[in-house]
Amino acid sequence: MALTFDKNFSVSYGRAEQVSALIRRVVANNPGPFTFTGTGTYIVGRGSVAVIDPGPEDDAHFAALEAALDGETVSHILITHTHRDHSPLAARLKALTGAVTVAFGPHGAGARSKASGSGGAQLDAAGDHDFAPDQTVTHGDMIEGRGWRMECVFTPGHTSNHMSFALCEEKALFSGDHVMGWSTSVIAPPDGHMGDYMASLRVLSERDDALYWPTHGPAVVRPQRFVRAFIAHRKAREAAILKQLREGRHRIADIVRALYSDIDPRLHGAAAMSVLAHMEHLIEREKVVCADGATPTLEADYRPAG
Repeated sequence: MALTFDKNFSVSYGRAEQVSALIRRVVANNPGPFTFTGTGTYIVGRGSVAVIDPGPEDDAHFAALEAALDGETVSHILITHTHRDHSPLAARLKALTGAVTVAFGPHGAGARSKASGSGGAQLDAAGDHDFAPDQTVTHGDMIEGRGWRMECVFTPGHTSNHMSFALCEEKALFSGDHVMGWSTSVIAPPDGHMGDYMASLRVLSERDDALYWPTHGPAVVRPQRFVRAFIAHRKAREAAILKQLREGRHRIADIVRALYSDIDPRLHGAAAMSVLAHMEHLIEREKVVCADGATPTLEADYRPAG
């Protein structure tokens, strides 16, 4: 099944757009190679509302949210994960509204990757280490407000604390960066973990959500079909990495040059992280070995097992 992305998406920064009966979206003006057109902050409900992923520390975006929420009560601020384009503005929004912040946990909660950069360097430079939720939630928990209910769907992989939220009234899943319609998601150790990501995709493939609202880009329609295509894409990428190893390319930098020659060079660093995540997942299943039993790193020497 082919994986086809939808990049036909236009926004008006600083304005709340009604995207469904219960959902409004305000997009931050922070476009880039990882954020597409910017961070989409969702407002759910009317009168008493939840805000999902308030976004980066940005004065203009905060002013737009303040205007959109004028006259309403914010009961909950939900955070899908703690990257700096998603969670930092939660502190100012909480101070303004008094709302409770909700997430799986702080940055790194649940991390289990053993992969690291050279000398143990932090690969995930985008982490918001200042955020800590008032309320922690786990898979299957319910969050309720006036006129809306959210089911917590734990989807680690992109980050170890990634939580999606399913709006029961519309069978719509706020998928954060776990599944996006415009691009694949970067899986960057040590906080990202490919095995967790694949398991989370399988969880979503078995749900009956009618629509996804990612934090970046357009809605994902026919989401189960799309998720199955994501799973097939990752399996194909894994097979391609194994092929590169068999052909004598044993370093991640060489594999990235061979497999990602057609993408924006600004994304090669992220591609290397994803290859590292694949390597760790392959090692865990005894399909690849790291020379001399070394810890998986960007610079390590990798060989097919057996």
